[in-house]
Amino acid sequence: MKKKLKPRRPTDHNYVLKLFVSGATPRSQEAIRNLHAICAQYLPGRCELEVVDVYQSPHLARQSGIIALPTLIRELPPPVRRLIGDLSKSEHVLAQLDLKPRKRMHG
Repeated sequence: MKKKLKPRRPTDHNYVLKLFVSGATPRSQEAIRNLHAICAQYLPGRCELEVVDVYQSPHLARQSGIIALPTLIRELPPPVRRLIGDLSKSEHVLAQLDLKPRKRMHG
């Protein structure tokens, strides 16, 4: 008799993220900092983040169909998701990545 596997929650998966930015603009730098912080806090050891500067690699932006910057693509876990524009609000990014912020302890 085969055992049924428990369905995995999204937080059990490794995450593969690709962030497209436009050079060293303040908005791009803020998006990079925020994504690094989210990966460190919510996905330690389970997140691969690739940052692509479209000025240096325009072909990668074309291949991915990037039309606005910054754009974050969650390649894994499925389904693929795209977040476009302001990535400075951690709560919004966490919600779009299907991650829930840790509840703060009141004390």
